[in-house]
Amino acid sequence: MMRQTSVDSPTFSPLYRQIKGLILQALDNGEWRPGEAIPSEIELAQRFNVSQGTVRKAIDEMAAENLLVRRQGKGTFVASHSDPRAFFRFLRLVPIAGGIEPSRSLPLECWRAKAGPEAARVLGLKLGDPIIIVRRLLEFSDKPVVVDEIYLPGEVFAGLSLEVLKESQGSLYSLFEARFGVRMIRAEERLRAVAADRASAELLRVPEGSPLLSVERISFTYGDRPVEWRRGLYSTAAHCYLNELG
Repeated sequence: MMRQTSVDSPTFSPLYRQIKGLILQALDNGEWRPGEAIPSEIELAQRFNVSQGTVRKAIDEMAAENLLVRRQGKGTFVASHSDPRAFFRFLRLVPIAGGIEPSRSLPLECWRAKAGPEAARVLGLKLGDPIIIVRRLLEFSDKPVVVDEIYLPGEVFAGLSLEVLKESQGSLYSLFEARFGVRMIRAEERLRAVAADRASAELLRVPEGSPLLSVERISFTYGDRPVEWRRGLYSTAAHCYLNELG
């Protein structure tokens, strides 16, 4: 039975938000995997001993946050990075000329290290905890556009290697989801303009000193836990960063 929280309690939240929290907890525990259907609103209402309307309000909010996906006549499903639409949620680079370009991820390096002060702070780790660092090139229409350096918690992504990355056919987030059970829910990004150094210029095939877009991203999974710190350099000669507001 749902334990009612007093309105006078400093931890009070609307009942549908409490139900949302319980559904998120079930998702975090792997009760329903990405791409799988969750129980019907009636079943969830019975499980949590609340009204169907309360459950519907919780699911509506989770669907608006891209945590769940409603499919007409089929039910409600856990959102998955294998859905092509998810790709454009986390990569906002589009051709200036318009249209959609095929992309390809080219892993360059993958090695294990110990978390320094900055990686430990960003990923919520202790100094010296194991981390995995990945460097990869992202091509659009066979042209290098993005070079990424990605920091991951070593315990969460145990078993990740350059061979695993090269064998993967989908996006990095699809791999993280399918192989390691880690789903990226949201991300924070910071953008600034930088000049290409020699190494990045060679990888992106641009003159040294060319303007690049530096994108630093922290990605979070359920429970607002940071599980990825990414620093990318974007060549914007033929691409722009698109962010839709409103």
